[in-house]
Amino acid sequence: MDYRVQGNDIIVYEPDLDLDETLDCGQAFRWKKIPSDFMCTYEGAFLNDRLTVSQTDKGSFIFHNTDENDFISKWINYFDFETDYSELKRIFSEDETLSKACSFAGGIRLLKQNSWECLISFIISQNNNIPRIKGIIDRLCEHYHGKFPDCEKLSAETAESLSYLRSGFRAKYIEDAAQKTANGTLDLSTVSKMPIDEARAALKQIKGVGPKVAECVLLFGMYRTEAFPIDVWIKRVLAEYYPNGFPKFAEKHAGIAQQYLFHYIRSISKNDE
Repeated sequence: MDYRVQGNDIIVYEPDLDLDETLDCGQAFRWKKIPSDFMCTYEGAFLNDRLTVSQTDKGSFIFHNTDENDFISKWINYFDFETDYSELKRIFSEDETLSKACSFAGGIRLLKQNSWECLISFIISQNNNIPRIKGIIDRLCEHYHGKFPDCEKLSAETAESLSYLRSGFRAKYIEDAAQKTANGTLDLSTVSKMPIDEARAALKQIKGVGPKVAECVLLFGMYRTEAFPIDVWIKRVLAEYYPNGFPKFAEKHAGIAQQYLFHYIRSISKNDE
């Protein structure tokens, strides 16, 4: 990744990034595509830090109204710019199916999200679709004056007081997550450093957090790249392409590989319809 400062903007050159593939693939829910004169432009937020970013060409981007200090301290980490995705894709391409998936959507990157925001977001995501997930999170932030509430603030809520979210059965899970995180029953920072199986078990102490949500929090909120969320699409991938198990050489970064596979299998399935 290279960048330069141009007025109030940061111009970024990164061949292994595509905004549509990264910001609209279901790993984060606070990004919205807005009309622009560029290839695409997104508005979004990471906790309480807002950003508008445009893709001007393949591998070229504008981080609007962002100073260099903010770019270095927040957005380089958030977009995982310090990881060499070209090398990861080279490694993955030792496998035929992964090679096809990486070629199909080579601009996917893993966003390094906040573990608390990620936990609540994926609790909300259960049995839900992306537009509705985004709507619930929007209403939560609007209620807290445009900011994502921390666990202490949210722990004062109950399932009943969260009715404004229109989140259904998920409200009681949000309540439990907030209370356990605020009172120290669950320390997300500690969980992020645990051996992976212990971390999974710790997260599943929260009501409504099952294997898939736990894996998503580990991968997207704690950057545990060995975590491997399995939904119906990935079950299909494993059954069709990896009946004898996922390739051992890719296990260290299986979660990143999963992102390529998820996008690939959904897209080719739509083309078959």
